[in-house]
Amino acid sequence: MRKLTRLCIHHRLLTIAAWVLLLVGLTTAAQLAPGPTGNDYSVPGAPSAKASAFLADHGLDDGEATTAQIVLHDSAGLAAHQGAITSYARHLSAEHPTWEIRPGPGEAGALSEISADGTIGYLDVTVAEDTLGDAAKESAASAITDAAPKAPGLSVEYAGEIFPEPSSGPGESLGMLAAVVILLIAFGSLLAMALPLVIAAFGAGTGVMALGLAGHLIELPGAAGALAMMLAIGVGIDYSLLVVTRYRERLAAGRAPREAVMESMETAGHSVLVAGATVVVAILGLLVMNMPMVNGIAVGAALAIAMTMLAALTLLPALLVTVGKRIDKFGLPHRGRARDGHGGAFTRWANWVQRHPWGATIASLVALVALALPALDMRLGFADDGSSPTSTTQRRAFDLLSEGFGAGTHGPLVLAIDTAAVTGPAEQDALGAMGSRLEQVPGVDRVEGPFPSADGEAAAAIVVPATGPGDVATEDLVHRLRDDVLPGAALPAEVTGTTAAAVDFADYTRERLPVFVAVVLGLAFLLLARTYRSLVVPAKAVLMNLLSIGAAFGVVVAVVQWGWGAELLGFENPGPVTAWVPMMLVAVVFGLSMDYEVFLL
Repeated sequence: MRKLTRLCIHHRLLTIAAWVLLLVGLTTAAQLAPGPTGNDYSVPGAPSAKASAFLADHGLDDGEATTAQIVLHDSAGLAAHQGAITSYARHLSAEHPTWEIRPGPGEAGALSEISADGTIGYLDVTVAEDTLGDAAKESAASAITDAAPKAPGLSVEYAGEIFPEPSSGPGESLGMLAAVVILLIAFGSLLAMALPLVIAAFGAGTGVMALGLAGHLIELPGAAGALAMMLAIGVGIDYSLLVVTRYRERLAAGRAPREAVMESMETAGHSVLVAGATVVVAILGLLVMNMPMVNGIAVGAALAIAMTMLAALTLLPALLVTVGKRIDKFGLPHRGRARDGHGGAFTRWANWVQRHPWGATIASLVALVALALPALDMRLGFADDGSSPTSTTQRRAFDLLSEGFGAGTHGPLVLAIDTAAVTGPAEQDALGAMGSRLEQVPGVDRVEGPFPSADGEAAAAIVVPATGPGDVATEDLVHRLRDDVLPGAALPAEVTGTTAAAVDFADYTRERLPVFVAVVLGLAFLLLARTYRSLVVPAKAVLMNLLSIGAAFGVVVAVVQWGWGAELLGFENPGPVTAWVPMMLVAVVFGLSMDYEVFLL
């Protein structure tokens, strides 16, 4: 650590310039050649994955193509707009050759389907997944709205994976503003406050941009960038806060800036190295989940933390030496230098805890366990656009499609049927009997097909549930078909499609999550035991992390699933906890909690 710090402060301008060039270079490269992202919810070996491969082998659509719907509505009927809608569909096809717009029979000829009352219809759009960069999604949204027919009473909405996600609101901006205010109050100086934010910005920026390029090498989910950003900002501020605080203490003790930086990095810098390395290695434990989407989250989180740790260990010493004794310049009025550690509120709190260790321990345990209790009711799944704010076009499109075609139209199930054992009239009779039987299953709204393959060895049937893809009743229907209906069918069959794949993803996550948590905590235990040559220290750290993770799970369930305080946080409709959120939450909570553990040690 001492050699690295001496090198960085001796060549401080070169170090700063190198980080600036790295950030600019990665940003430019990521903008010019962004890697694709996609939400692959498939689980290797899952029933839906096998059925999907079976259909693909026989030239049938498994329902998992990247699609979107452009929804048109006029309460007076769409028949009067037939010409405009046809021109609209032709224009979109001409302007976007990679789009496949599938028209179907109906009163308004260009529409893929039209509701029974003729007031709601949609254009079904399929797009090649490798063309779905962020810029392409923004372009698609603009094309839909700019070219939409302008007619009295006609509204055009859209939803689907080819469009940008609805805005998450001002949450991230408010979070950064809160960090600025807290740091300003803590340091009492604009310059001291700015340094942790600069390190967080460089760490997050380089990490996220590098992750964007990594999309060419590994499969990255859409959430990987957001998770990487959150982690990088969180740990970047934490790492810098520790080092800057120690630096100011050394200056106050009469050290010269270079000497103060060296001493700070030997102590606080070493803590940053241990904390960062522990978190990176432990988060890579996500790879034990053996899921493409989760692998991307693991790599993204580890890369972001590693880059932020590197910035704190190299860029921060260079900046501190450059700033020197001016660290307290531009201080707040009526704020003196940092306290010497005696008489402050935190000192009084620490003294009280030390005087009442058992009382503090019992009270904190009771509070954390109480917060964790709702986690026992956690239901994993995937929210649909019905949970988006009503102000978004995605939500309006969702409501219109539900009104015109039923909630199940957002997440149809696909049955992969093996017909190799029967041919000719026997095959048609068996398929017809299966279709009739499926229509009688509770929870099924309608059945389309079965549709035989060209080689006569397979068939696909579309089963539209009576409930939406995020509803627990739809999940129950998938299990009912697999456990009760299909085993007794005349032909071998399995459920696939996006909704079934999401159910498999949630089931697999629920089964493997305890293993993942155990691996993460186990790796952390081994690394800390090796670092501190103690079993008590890592055991305490593991226990604290376990309690923190449990409490975080409980709060998420109470808010997202039960709806407690949901309106205050912008959730309009309670629903399942998104299946990948527990893994992301473990990464975030573990990362921050482990930082604090190491810093206190």
